Order: sequence, then C-alpha cells, then structure tokens
Amino acid sequence: MQKNKVLKGLLAVSTVAAMFASYGVQAQTQTAAEMQNQAAQTGTNMTGKSAADGAVNNTNSQGMEDRSSQVGSSTAGQTGSSSSSSHSGHGMSGSTGASSAGMTTESSSMQSGASGAAGATASSKLAKADTKAITDMAMANMAEVEAGKLAQSKSQNAEVKTFAQQMIDDHGKALQEVQTLAQSKGVTLPTELDAKHKAMATKLEKMTGDAFDREYMKTGGVKAHKDTLAMLKKHEKSAKDADVKALAGKMIPTVEQHLKAAEQNATAKSGTTSGK
Repeated sequence: MQKNKVLKGLLAVSTVAAMFASYGVQAQTQTAAEMQNQAAQTGTNMTGKSAADGAVNNTNSQGMEDRSSQVGSSTAGQTGSSSSSSHSGHGMSGSTGASSAGMTTESSSMQSGASGAAGATASSKLAKADTKAITDMAMANMAEVEAGKLAQSKSQNAEVKTFAQQMIDDHGKALQEVQTLAQSKGVTLPTELDAKHKAMATKLEKMTGDAFDREYMKTGGVKAHKDTLAMLKKHEKSAKDADVKALAGKMIPTVEQHLKAAEQNATAKSGTTSGK
C-alpha cells in the first residue's frame, strides 16, 4: 500500500514535472519566437537603414556622376572654347592672309606706280634739246621712208628703185629704234610729216619719168641726207642724255653711206655735181 502511494506520489510529481517542463518549452519557444521577431524587426530596420544608406550612397554617387558630367561639360566647354579659339585663330590667319594679299596688291600697285613715276620722272628730267633731238631723228627717218615708197611706185629707173628700197629698209629700221628710245624717255613722236617734208612729197608726186628721178635723187637723196647728217652730228655733240647721244652717233655712218650713193646717182642723172 505504501509502495502504491509512493508510486502515485512519484507519478504525480512526474506529471507536475512534465507539465512544468512543457510550460518551460513553450516559454522558451515563445521567447525564441519573440527574439526572432525582434531580430527580424531589427533586420528590417537595419535593412531599411542600409537601403537609406544605399540611397544616400546612390545619391552621392549620382551627385558625383552629375559633378563628373558637369566637369565633362566644363571640359567640353573648354574644348569648344579651344575650338572657337582655333576658329578664331583660323579667322585671324585668314585675316592675316587677306591683309598680306592686300599688302602684296598694294605693294604691286606701288611698284607699278613707282615705275610710272620713274617714266614720268625720266621724261621730266630729259632736256628740251634732247627731246627735240629724238623728234628730229624720228621726222628725218619717217620722211626718207615715205619718199622711198613714192619713188618705188613712180620711178622707172632700176638704180633709183634700188636706192629707194634701201632707204625704206635702213630708215625704217632706224625709225623703230627712235620709237623705242622715245617710249623709254616718255617722248611723244609725231605721227605725220611736218610742213617742209609734206611740201617736198607734194612736189615729187606731180613729176614723172626722168624729171622725177632727178628731183628725187637731188632732194630726197642728196639734200635730205646732208641735212640729216648735220642734224645727227649736232645732237651727238650737244645731247646731254647718253642714250640720245649714242643713237645719234649710231645713225651717222649709215646716213653717210646713203649720201655718198645719192651723190653718185645724182651726178649720173644730171651730168653735173650740183646738189653737193
């Protein structure tokens, strides 16, 4: 009986112990659950904070990116400015090139003007006597060419025609030299015969045959060349311009040869030495 009581007592104690044990487990379970919930909440808070931090970081990163973009924009702006400066440099180069071209054109104009001025100066410095010498030489050669052409068309004598052709050739060449000199000195030459030579041409045009030949060799041959020779010797001696002096001296030998040939033809035609 006592054993049964003891057993019942032990069973009761065991049951109570079991109940306490079960309660403890439940309490521990509940406590663990609460701790997990708290941990979850803490985790959530931490996660939110981290997210916020991340957002801040992201914002900072974006801010940095924005600043980088701004820096890039500034760099681009600086590059654009450099490009603008480069364009400006090109513009300045173009302006400089245009200025250089303008200066070159102006320089050419100045040189041309200087050349013209030099020509005008040469003409203004040429003595009146030298200007007259050039004009006289031009007129003498022009008159011999025109008389020679007239003799070629009117004379029937071979010797006269040969002499006339030589006058056209030699005096035509001499006239070109006078024209070149006149141009270089700024002297304007006459374009037609003067009154004296026109009168001689008019007289010859009215003659024909032997009368023409005699008159041509007398006036166009002998007298004209005597006058021309005297004129050339005078200008060679008195000319102050070296070029004028040289041209006058160059023509003298040819005129002397012409005079000699004219005198011979004139003597043969008249049988006298008249006109010498």
